[in-house]
Amino acid sequence: MGNVASHFFAYVSRLRWIKRWGLMRNAIEENVATHSWEVATLAHALAIIRNRHFGGQVNADRIAAAALYHDATEVITGDMPTPIKYHSRVMREAFGDIEHKAEGELLALLPEDLREDFSPYVRESQLPAEDRELIKAADRLSAWLKCRAEIRAGNKEFEPAARQIRQRLDADGLPEVAYFLKVFAPSYEQPLDNLLG
Repeated sequence: MGNVASHFFAYVSRLRWIKRWGLMRNAIEENVATHSWEVATLAHALAIIRNRHFGGQVNADRIAAAALYHDATEVITGDMPTPIKYHSRVMREAFGDIEHKAEGELLALLPEDLREDFSPYVRESQLPAEDRELIKAADRLSAWLKCRAEIRAGNKEFEPAARQIRQRLDADGLPEVAYFLKVFAPSYEQPLDNLLG
């Protein structure tokens, strides 16, 4: 066990200073740390829903932990807006390479004896495909909920993004997402007094 100082968590904690949706006018600011927490809670919920209602046997706790780190590399790369990141095959490949290198840099900040333990969380590609699928679905769901909140705040700029993301969620056809959209998503549209009953 080493006593060498590690900057890993101090560095990752700076995700709170990285703003999301950089190409859009935001009525409600969102940072990567807040987004990561929401994705973790949504991914955890989707995993439990899959296990309870759709015959799944995924590890909901592992999925939640991995979702907390799903954008950790953005402390190095920043938040790359989706239209830029997915503009072309060349851009996707280049950004994938950058993300892979950022994963290595983050892991190198950990004490050597902890790197293997954190590697599956920081290197998303090491997770089982089913875990990655649920984290991606939670990430999209979080983006759709953000768009809906912006629209409720009068920001019409998010209307096209909300439509595109919802179409993608529907096209993915995950039953646990459909369940969440039916059972939980409508409450996001309610004012606080209604939520408190």
